Formats: sequence, structure tokens, C-alpha cells
Amino acid sequence: MTDAHDPTTMRAITREAYGTAEVLRLETVERPTIGDDEVLIEVAAAGLDRGVWHLMTGLPYVMRLMGFGFTKPKQTSLGMDVAGRVVEVGAHVTRFAVGDEVFGIGTGSFAEYAVAPEAKLAKKPEALSFEEAAVSTISGITALQALTTVGQVEPGQHVLVIGASGGVGSFAVQVAKAHGATVTGVASTAKLDAVRDLGADHVIDYTAQHIDDGDVRYDLIIDTGGRNPLSRLRRALAPSGTLVIVGGEDGDRLTGGIGRQLRAALLSRFVEQRLTFFMSSESLEYIEPLAAHLADGTVAPAIGQRFTLDEVPSAVAAMESGDITTKAVITMAR
Repeated sequence: MTDAHDPTTMRAITREAYGTAEVLRLETVERPTIGDDEVLIEVAAAGLDRGVWHLMTGLPYVMRLMGFGFTKPKQTSLGMDVAGRVVEVGAHVTRFAVGDEVFGIGTGSFAEYAVAPEAKLAKKPEALSFEEAAVSTISGITALQALTTVGQVEPGQHVLVIGASGGVGSFAVQVAKAHGATVTGVASTAKLDAVRDLGADHVIDYTAQHIDDGDVRYDLIIDTGGRNPLSRLRRALAPSGTLVIVGGEDGDRLTGGIGRQLRAALLSRFVEQRLTFFMSSESLEYIEPLAAHLADGTVAPAIGQRFTLDEVPSAVAAMESGDITTKAVITMAR
């Protein structure tokens, strides 16, 4: 616990260098200050997403060239997905007041207090717990963009979600179902039941069969896994279908495997199939529709494991080893 007599400090996960989960430390640090367009959140829970691993390790190396710090991280804190209560608002903030319960994307959410831009927050739906809200934003808005803005999903389509048991995949299954699609989810043997629980109509065990086995060809493929070659993805795709590559975790250390995405975009110019990829936009344009889905229950966050703040290194290690189904949440014990 933070010293109750010192309101200027807090407990937070920090790191001074790039590396594995071993570089993470739980320390007492100064509370962050906010800008005019920001709010200070007393964190109730924080979500663990794959982006945390990339920021922790500094991989792929292209990230470092993008301004995150070449030899060591510019920012010592970690954590983006956040849910909690507003305790301070900036001079230009108009959408929130002290005491509001919010969720969204902030900076350094693996801490007792975190800063977030007003434009990356929404009011937490009353029916949603802080833990559920905390695991929703980054994965949820990525799934929304992949399916709607990029994939242009339509009712009655057959949608294949590769990596359906993961953070983005678990939301993609539900968003596709909410739009009236028939959904097939791809996962490992141990995680098939979890994918069925998300609402998938069919499942594929990738340890037992390939996605292009059988007669089904999909109108839309959402690939969050990154391990299927483009040729196999195209064989599983309908002749005029759409492929959306959300990301990939099987690329090289330099570029993260962006070559597959670039090849898909180039090939798309010469074939009837639409082969695409995108970078998720952290925008209120998607956070508010996600909040609406969460409020009406068409999308329900799935929490695979719970960890406390001091267990963040273990949580990251579990995510890296593939031991976490759907999303892990970090809770603040007070």
C-alpha cells in the first residue's frame, strides 16, 4: 500500500531497460501529473495486452526507431488498458468530472494512479465491473476496426477468426456474431471450449487440422495469429473474400514480420480477393461504440486470469508462454 500520509507517491511497475519480465520492478514512485487535456485515474484494474510485451522487450527493433527509445525505454512505466475513478481533471477537460468511473487507454496503468487523455476514455457501463472494463479497450476496438471498418462484415457471412482464444480474437468472435455472421474460431485443443463459450458456431483445432482443410471457404478472415502463410490464408478465403491481418507474433526481431502484411497488400492489387492489414486507431470513434456493445451485453469481456500489481512479472511471463486464455487483468489491492 502507498503511505496514506504521502499523497504524492504511489506503487507502480517500472523498468529501466528493455528485456524479459525479469526487468520489471514494483517500486514507490511519484504520482504522475496531468496536462490540460488529461485526467488522473485512481486505477481499479488494468488489462494486459500483447503491446505491453513489445514495449517491455523493445521488439521488434523498428519500434525503437519510432521513438520509444533506441538503447533503453524513454518511458519507465508500463500498461495501457485502464479502468478506475477520476481523481483530477485537466483545465480543458469537459467530458469527465472527479468521481466518474471510466475505462479506456492511458499511460502507465500498472500503477495505483495513471494518466489518460480525455479523448481515449469513456464512461464505464454500470453493469460492467472494473476488471471487465479494464480488459476491453485495446482488444475490443482492434476487433471492431478489423471487422467493421476494414473487413466490412455483413449479416450471413462466414467469418474465420484465427487466434480466437486471444485478446483481440475473443472480442472478434463476439463482434462478428453481433453483426449476424456465422463464426468459426481457431485455437489450440485446450482452448476450444473457451472459444465455444464466446459464441463461435464452429471451432478448428490448429494442432489437428489446417484452416484450408475441408470444403468451407470464408467470406472474411480475421488473422490475429500470424503463423499461417499467405498461400494457406488465400486457399481458405472465398474467391472474392476479404483477409484482414491484425498482427503477427511470429515475425523477425527487426520488423516483426511486416513482410507478410506488405506482400498481402501488394498481391491484393492483382487478385479478386481483398488482402489487407491495418494499424489500430486508439480513437473515441471506436471506444464509444465498444462501450455501447458492452453496455447492452452483445459483447462480454472474457477474463482468463487475475493477478495483483506485484504479480505483473508473472502475468507477462504467462502471456508470453501462451498460458493465458482471452485476457489477463491486473487488480489493485487497497
